[in-house]
Amino acid sequence: MIAQHELQRLINDKIARLPLNAQPHELYEPVRYFMSLGGKRMRPMLVLMGCELFGGSIEDAIDSAIGVELFHNFTLLHDDIMDNSPLRRAHPTVHEKWNVNVAILSGDAMFVRACEMMMNARKDVVQQVMAVFLANALKVCEGQQFDMNYEQQANINLQSYIRMIELKTAVLLGASLEIGALLGGAKESDAKLLYEFGRNIGIAFQLQDDILDVYGDEQKFGKQKGRDIVANKKTFLMIKALEMANSYTQEELRNWMQATRFVEKEKVKAVTAIYDFLGVRALAQKEMMNYFEKGMQALEQIQTVAHRKKDLVELAESLMVREN
Repeated sequence: MIAQHELQRLINDKIARLPLNAQPHELYEPVRYFMSLGGKRMRPMLVLMGCELFGGSIEDAIDSAIGVELFHNFTLLHDDIMDNSPLRRAHPTVHEKWNVNVAILSGDAMFVRACEMMMNARKDVVQQVMAVFLANALKVCEGQQFDMNYEQQANINLQSYIRMIELKTAVLLGASLEIGALLGGAKESDAKLLYEFGRNIGIAFQLQDDILDVYGDEQKFGKQKGRDIVANKKTFLMIKALEMANSYTQEELRNWMQATRFVEKEKVKAVTAIYDFLGVRALAQKEMMNYFEKGMQALEQIQTVAHRKKDLVELAESLMVREN
């Protein structure tokens, strides 16, 4: 198995040589700019690791890996427009650096190029690969719409929240692994199990994000604590707190959520104190581990050489203990 840092190097080299037309410059330069901003490259790496798990060749999977990364970045580019975000990875977003119309069109071009890269899959599996890719690409769009819907809704239950993060985040991790498995020659049943591994780990990953936003070490996590609280994000912690709280505490939480003028540190401190009193951190961690264990159970069922699973196990475990 190729080391993860080496897989990342291969992915970044391929992205740096991404085939894009020279003209119109205004269409393709934002694509080059956005793709150069870096990132963990988690999804393309999962494509390659899924392929290797079944003894497949990296060369057979690299174009599909880049296709998945192009799609992921397309969603980020359009998310930035919808959220009116000024920065992405500490750099100006495309709509800030150019304008909204350029950002929309460049994002569209990224999606088209993503589909073209996916179509480079081997002829014997290209139809399966495209079916998995397109089905889950649509699910990501559904998840984003649910996320926007929930911003306007006062009451969201945990089942709806889990479904939203599954669609918005987790399914593309699962699809990346399933696509890699198909390219590596896996049986359809094993490819589906690998999808379930990725989907469940993806949900656990997002729940971990919810916890770290409130309880993570700022220096290790690399982000300001309590951003979700300040933005009134309906995370697992907030939804569970509203569900468990008595009427007095519910009113206190809603007052903080409805306040238009406040000191950010005071709001974060007050809401965190309510979380501590209700014990929602432990409940979120329990839910996170539930999905993590479901993912590991799916991985255990896959019929392949046992030692090939080692890198995926280590990757999954690292996501659950991360601090940054």
